[in-house]
Amino acid sequence: MTAGSTAQRLEPQPWMTAPETQAVVEALTAEGAEVRFVGGCVRDALAGRPVKDVDLATPDRPEKVMELLQAAGIKAVPTGLDHGTVTAVSGHHPFEITTLRLDVETDGRRAVVAFTDDWLADAARRDLTFNAMSCRPDGWLFDPFGGLADLAAGRVHFVGDPRDRIQEDYLRLLRFFRFQAHYGRVPPDAATLAVARELAPKLAGLSGERVRSEILRLLSAPDPLPVLELMLAENILAPILPQTAGTAVLRRLMALDLPEREDAVLRLAALLRPGAAVARAVAQRLRLSNAETAELELLGAPEQTLGEAAGVLLRGPGDPALRHALATALYRAGAARFRVALVVAYLRLVAGDEAAGPAATAGLQAALAAAEAWQPREFPLSGADVLELGYAAGPDVGSLLRAVEDWWIGEDFAPDRAACLARLKELAERISPEPPKAPGT
Repeated sequence: MTAGSTAQRLEPQPWMTAPETQAVVEALTAEGAEVRFVGGCVRDALAGRPVKDVDLATPDRPEKVMELLQAAGIKAVPTGLDHGTVTAVSGHHPFEITTLRLDVETDGRRAVVAFTDDWLADAARRDLTFNAMSCRPDGWLFDPFGGLADLAAGRVHFVGDPRDRIQEDYLRLLRFFRFQAHYGRVPPDAATLAVARELAPKLAGLSGERVRSEILRLLSAPDPLPVLELMLAENILAPILPQTAGTAVLRRLMALDLPEREDAVLRLAALLRPGAAVARAVAQRLRLSNAETAELELLGAPEQTLGEAAGVLLRGPGDPALRHALATALYRAGAARFRVALVVAYLRLVAGDEAAGPAATAGLQAALAAAEAWQPREFPLSGADVLELGYAAGPDVGSLLRAVEDWWIGEDFAPDRAACLARLKELAERISPEPPKAPGT
């Protein structure tokens, strides 16, 4: 196949013929410019996978793109003008539109680009052969580097020389393994692995946000184990995740027939050494969101945050003393977080003690059933009830409220509001017959 040649025609797809897509295409071609679909939408359509994002390319400069969109009444957002990127919002759907470009200068983290009208030059700067394909709105496909054949064979290949592509942007090293996890059906070639192994230390200089995106997307693959084991063997993960313990726990997680096994953060936790400090260090390095950080810390140290979960597994489901421990854990963490912490406790227990497997499995099943049947409880008091006793806002309010809540939990959540109020007054008088007043009262 010659560079830039038309390989075949892509049959019309719903994402191509949707009114919002057609509106953007018509706006961009209103003055005669050529426009093509590029990147993931073309690749996934050819692979028979769902198309999530629709990206387009055009030789028109970003300012012209903005002008054309606005003239057609389409919202245009200048998301990256220096790199030629404009986002069109049509029918509440975003479309990323990029001006054809080539790299003028790269340093492994960012590039200085120049705009061009050369489709082949634009394709040549892309990372992988099947990401360099493009498609006209009428369906004709352009495949300058054999991406279609690689996609069909399950081969993940860089465009041109792997070293050149990776040195332009070291994140491409992680992208290579991410795409290998999602699309690869044959092992990477030895030459590419050698370059990846050599350049892996450069990953340490990348921002946490960029690394986070690639790692979590890799972990979201249907079965990331083969690629992760390859990355560990080639010492690719060490520069960004030195806390990795191996894949034994993750392998057990993947074998469970539970929805939790699809959770990318849980898969990450299963890769790491246990411990709250490890979880916090990884969360900080990857710049995880607050919710992801909380989950990873919970999973990193379930023996500290949800000791009841491990207790269920160790002592077995037949112990009636565990019923209240289960209920307490479910109330404190919520059913969803408790289930995940329980799964982690199970995985780490059986990884460290094969003989505990049958009893632990029975305990896991019983505890998961309890989580499924759990009806959330609502503590009947609030800080306002403490303030009603004459206390000023401050730490004493929270301390009293927690004390009553602990008592309520210990009574198996049975006391009603009246009983809780009575307990609050009893504790308040025991601590201080005269409640501390606000200053000036």
